[in-house]
Amino acid sequence: MHRFFVCAAMAGVLGTQVAIASDIAPTDVKFEDMSIGQSLTGVPGNPEEGAKVLANRGLGNCLACHAVTPLESEQFHGNVGPSLDGVADRWSAEELRAIVVNAKHIFTEQTVMPAFYSLEYGINPRKDLEGKTILTAQQVEDVVAYLGTLKEPE
Repeated sequence: MHRFFVCAAMAGVLGTQVAIASDIAPTDVKFEDMSIGQSLTGVPGNPEEGAKVLANRGLGNCLACHAVTPLESEQFHGNVGPSLDGVADRWSAEELRAIVVNAKHIFTEQTVMPAFYSLEYGINPRKDLEGKTILTAQQVEDVVAYLGTLKEPE
């Protein structure tokens, strides 16, 4: 019986490591036709977690630039970027993933939108942030899943 629990625990640990190992590294992300067709994790995104990341000022901080009506209870929506209402009708999940990963590959180098899953920094990055991404691969997938829920009302 003890051996069963040890084996089950090991399988859980190994399964976790495999999930982490399957994340596509920021330097290995492939942009094709203004999109990223492959999930960064192989795990579906969670829209509820994506909404939290999007609204979190310490993570995505998307509301600093974008308005999102379903998150109207959050304060200080910005108007620097376009409203994200209806974004799922304008962009595919693959295109949204590319925009979140590194908008400079989709728009231009002049966009102020940060690259959330890239090691390409702007000028003079903080030394303690070098080699790190703003969001994890799973957080990107979660944000993309949430953005996929933002459709125009019918």
